[in-house]
Amino acid sequence: MASVLLGVTDRFFTYSFTFGGPGFRIPMDLALAPDDVIYVLNRGYEHPQGRNINCRVKMIKLDDDGEELITHIGSFGSKPGEFLWPISIAVDKDTNVYVCDEFLNRITIWNKDGEYLSHWGTHGSGDGELDGPSGLAIRDDILFVVDSENHRVQKLTLDGKYIGQFGSFGDGPGQLNNPWGIGLDKDGNVFVADWRNDRIQSFSAEGEWLASFGKPGTGGDTSIIRQHGGIREVPRPLGEFNRPSGVCVDNDGDIYVADWLNNRVQVLTPDGRFFTQFTGNAGLSKMAKEQLGVAPDLIRQRNLAMQTSSVEEKLLWGPMAVKFDENRRRLIIADTSRYRFQVYQKNTESVLTNAETLTTQGAYKGLVL
Repeated sequence: MASVLLGVTDRFFTYSFTFGGPGFRIPMDLALAPDDVIYVLNRGYEHPQGRNINCRVKMIKLDDDGEELITHIGSFGSKPGEFLWPISIAVDKDTNVYVCDEFLNRITIWNKDGEYLSHWGTHGSGDGELDGPSGLAIRDDILFVVDSENHRVQKLTLDGKYIGQFGSFGDGPGQLNNPWGIGLDKDGNVFVADWRNDRIQSFSAEGEWLASFGKPGTGGDTSIIRQHGGIREVPRPLGEFNRPSGVCVDNDGDIYVADWLNNRVQVLTPDGRFFTQFTGNAGLSKMAKEQLGVAPDLIRQRNLAMQTSSVEEKLLWGPMAVKFDENRRRLIIADTSRYRFQVYQKNTESVLTNAETLTTQGAYKGLVL
């Protein structure tokens, strides 16, 4: 049935802007901090001989139209304050920064200014040990770590002491198969991107299974990204996932899922029904405009290519993470394979007063299936 009933407040989304581009390389995740500061975790390699000069965290200030670089944190390596295969990032109430390294099986911590504080983590399957850790989330000085190769979520203190765990290998309710991303709602419930099971599962803060959302779509394989990548839109079943990698929940209870191999982000209602999806609407980032601004001919050539080419640069390609900024009511998508982020504004107003806006601005609006 339609999600819109007469006189009922509805929500819709409009594309806002793009940030990233030059200087970003395989952005895996981001963490939101106070005062519009965002920490962006980059994994990629820039140097043609393979020397990694961009495997680091970018600390940026994000205003209404783009980003401003503040500083860089960390570097490539295995020494203290370095990382080899970073995958996720989170901040605590004091804005200390936590980065998860799935290769080194450790968590590294910096203060808000980028000064190295400590690291911890031991490889294994015992209590408090890690094997291919991925997603991170923090609530009330408790660190939730998605322990992917151990098919579980662990609860640890911020300095790595074991508190508890939930999940086990399998495809039944509450079981996990190489889980990846994690998000917390305002009530403390835990949402896990159950990567290889192609679904989202929710748990209470104590680890009690609550619900499972979604099922495999496009066969649960890599056909969409391998055959099409982000170069054109192809049909994908709604409410189905192909290796979901990231999940977050806003204060309205809406659930956002980075549907990685389907090259989209899906939005679910609080009870897990499909509402709408984002396939991408990107323009040039502020950083890209500044770089191209010194060469007007490049801008003209690019605009001509966009008009005549079948390559649609606006589309998402392998999005790996999603975060919702409650202060500004905006969704931020890590458009990982295009080295950028797409930002969408969430609007919650009367359906009747915004009917014209929905028609003229091409807002993302959905049906509940």
